Amino acid sequence: MNGKTPYEVPTEMREFAEKSVDQARKAFDGFIGAAQKAVDTAHGSAESARVNAQDVTRKAMSYAETNVAAAFDLAQKLVKSKDLTEVMQHQSEFMKSQMAALQTQLKEMGSAAQDVANKVAETAAKATKAK
Repeated sequence: MNGKTPYEVPTEMREFAEKSVDQARKAFDGFIGAAQKAVDTAHGSAESARVNAQDVTRKAMSYAETNVAAAFDLAQKLVKSKDLTEVMQHQSEFMKSQMAALQTQLKEMGSAAQDVANKVAETAAKATKAK
């Protein structure tokens, strides 16, 4: 035989393979770094959204408490009513006040939801710039 092993890889082929592996490793490292940043950003956005969602939930619970209290007040007035005219008057007043309260509550909840969306968008924009 000529002294070469039959499975010897040419030097050029070996260098090409080493460069390819190095490039693949660098690309993978870059991908992992970007993925870690994305996870950190998502965690920050999720935490911000969680805090803001808690605020909205507290507001909704407050509205529910107010609305239930108003319903109990109406029930008390109805029980004490002397006649059907007074019942109808209390019911009418209740409906007017509840419709006004509902409009206010819906407006405030819409505003709160918009604030949450804006804060999440700002957080995501800041995270994107930081990359």
